[in-house]
Amino acid sequence: MRNEMKLEVCCGDLESVRAAKEGGAHRIELCRDLDVDGLTPSAEMMAEAIGMGIPVQVLIRPREGDFVYDETEVQSMLDDVRLAKRLGANGVVIGALKCDGSIDQETIRRLVDEATGLSITFHRAFDVCAQPEEALEQIVALGCHRLLTSGQAATAEEGIPLIRRLVELSAGRLVIMPGAGVSPENASRILSETGAHEIHGSLRRNGHTDSESVKAVCNALLSK
Repeated sequence: MRNEMKLEVCCGDLESVRAAKEGGAHRIELCRDLDVDGLTPSAEMMAEAIGMGIPVQVLIRPREGDFVYDETEVQSMLDDVRLAKRLGANGVVIGALKCDGSIDQETIRRLVDEATGLSITFHRAFDVCAQPEEALEQIVALGCHRLLTSGQAATAEEGIPLIRRLVELSAGRLVIMPGAGVSPENASRILSETGAHEIHGSLRRNGHTDSESVKAVCNALLSK
């Protein structure tokens, strides 16, 4: 059976959520502070976005900077997973590393356990991990359903070779979702050359998601 092509739009405010829905996005990743690559949104923002009737994946990231977290930060992330679940989110977006660049398997296991019943994406902490193929196997074993990655490059387009390799290695055990620098001009190429069937982008203009750009990427997906 042919996999359905899907677009996830990263939204840093409610105006962007509305634009993503209007443009035909299949779901959103909800966060705040996109200028620091996204942080966990407030409860109010979660509730309003979830109420708009589009599947919402909530980013669980307590602070900017690296992805090495202490116990206080882990407890904060667990609280945020519980909150997202209680408010009716479709899923959560998580990630954590150790100081040596390996996956923090214990922290991810705790977050995954807390998120039981939700769709779970491992975020672009993967793109700074030390051993991507080994990390992929760990992420699969930990029970994540999706991996967001630029192929450890500045953009998904530049990362096509590694993304294609990850799609092959994953063998359908989880979804590999290219993201970073995705546009209406390159979305089709990224999907074609990687074999992925989901793609992720913020598709912003003037600081907010642009519904026409979302529509253009959705149209590109329909042609696949």
